Amino acid sequence: MATDWRPTASIEMLRERARLLAEVRAFFAARGVLEVETPVLGHGGSTDVHLASLSLEATTPAGRERLWLQTSPEFHMKRLLAEGSGPIFQLARSFRDGEVGSRHNIEFTMLEWYRPGFSLDELIEETVALMRQVLGREQGDEAGPLRRRRYRELYREALGFDPFRVELGELRRQAGLRGGLDMGDAARDDCLDLLMSLAIEPTLGREGVDVVVDYPASQAALARRHRDPEDGEWVASRFEVYLAGLELANGYDELIDADEQRARFAEDNAARRQLGLPEVDVDRRLLAALEHGMPAGSGVALGIDRLIQLALGKASVAEVMAFATPRC
Repeated sequence: MATDWRPTASIEMLRERARLLAEVRAFFAARGVLEVETPVLGHGGSTDVHLASLSLEATTPAGRERLWLQTSPEFHMKRLLAEGSGPIFQLARSFRDGEVGSRHNIEFTMLEWYRPGFSLDELIEETVALMRQVLGREQGDEAGPLRRRRYRELYREALGFDPFRVELGELRRQAGLRGGLDMGDAARDDCLDLLMSLAIEPTLGREGVDVVVDYPASQAALARRHRDPEDGEWVASRFEVYLAGLELANGYDELIDADEQRARFAEDNAARRQLGLPEVDVDRRLLAALEHGMPAGSGVALGIDRLIQLALGKASVAEVMAFATPRC
C-alpha cells in the first residue's frame, strides 16, 4: 500500500493559496479583465527548443490523433483575442516535461493575461501592481522600488563584456568556467542562458523588483523586435520580472504577423532537428487567427505557484501545491 498519499502542502497552506488566488481574481475584476478558460489539450505544442512539450494519443472525431498538453494557454488565448474578446486573463494548468525542483513542477498553474492596446511599459506597471497585491501590504512594500535593467548592462556589470559583441569562443570559455562544463560547441544563446542563470539571476530582485528588458533578438520567442537605441542592434520587445532571485513573469509586445510567426515555428523545428530533439506540431489554428487579425498589444505569463511560494515564505513550490509531481 502506498504510504506517500498525503498532500505536499498542508491544508492551512491550501487555504492561504485559495485566499491569494481570490486576490488575483479581484485584481482583474477591478480592472474589467475577463477571466477565461481554454483547453489544456491542443493540436499544436510549443516548438521552443528550451521547452519539452508532452503529448498523448486520443480518439477524436478525426480518428486517432496526437494532442499536446499546453506549456501555457497562450495559443488558445490569442485565438480569443483575434475573435474580439478584449482584455483577458486565465489561471491555467500547464505542463512542461522534466521540470521538477524547488521552483518547478511538471504540472503547474500559469497566470497569463493579455492587454490589447497596452504598451510594454503599461504592462510592466500592471504586473508589478499585481505582484504587490498578492504579496500583501507589508511584503509588497518591502519588495522595494521597480527598476528596469537592460540585458546588455547586466552582463557588462556582472561579467565585464557586451553579450552582443563578445566573440563566441570567449563566450564559450566564460560559460565553461562558470558552469564547470565543456561548452566547446555550445550555441551562443545556450552560453548566455547559462551565464544568466549562474551569474546574474541570483543577484536580481534583491534591492527592488528588477525588470530585465532588451533581450537578444534571437530570444524574442513570440514577441516583436525593435532597434536598440544604443547602436541599432535588433533586440526582443519583451521583459522578465525578478524578485528575491526568482524569475516570476515573462512579458511580450506580442507578435501579430502570421508570416513571421510561421517562419519562427519553422526555425524552431529546424533547430530541434539539429539538436536531435523531436519536432513539435505547429498550431495551424493560431496561424489562422493571426491571419484573420489579432489586435496589437502586450501579454504576460506569471508563475503563480512561485509567487505564492514567495508570499507564504516557503522553500519549494511543492509546499504550496496540493500534490506536487512526486506524489501526483
